[in-house]
Amino acid sequence: MAFYQLDYKQTIKSGIDEVWDFISDPRNLKSITPDYMGFDITSKDVPEYMYEGLIISYTVSPFLGIKSDWVTEITHIKEKVFFVDEQRIGPYKFWHHQHMFSESDEGIVMRDIVTYEPPFGPLGAFANMLLIDKKLRNIFSFRQNYINKLFT
Repeated sequence: MAFYQLDYKQTIKSGIDEVWDFISDPRNLKSITPDYMGFDITSKDVPEYMYEGLIISYTVSPFLGIKSDWVTEITHIKEKVFFVDEQRIGPYKFWHHQHMFSESDEGIVMRDIVTYEPPFGPLGAFANMLLIDKKLRNIFSFRQNYINKLFT
């Protein structure tokens, strides 16, 4: 069993209301995901704002262009402070993503902590070393750039 953790921080030059309104709208997920991931929301009637217990399903191509169904649940929310999404069905054996927000003199500090375990035991650990870790870092880099441009 090999768990990995990624920790990203970025400062957004905006107010908490604007940042929270964008991030807490699940319909914006596609715009902050690189096109090469083949990300499409498959849930019907996705709400404007997330809530605890919200189930969101999508298709994504995380590895070698192979499509995968992914279902996540929003398990915890404290408005304008944090929320947590957890994979229920998908490409990872385990996925737990904390999104945290705090105010600073420079703007809003958004922090993402992702704890995950790839599938396939030792083979998954090897794949993480070769591919998964790098791909996740690229996705978060894309998101940071997109959000920085959006709130400039």
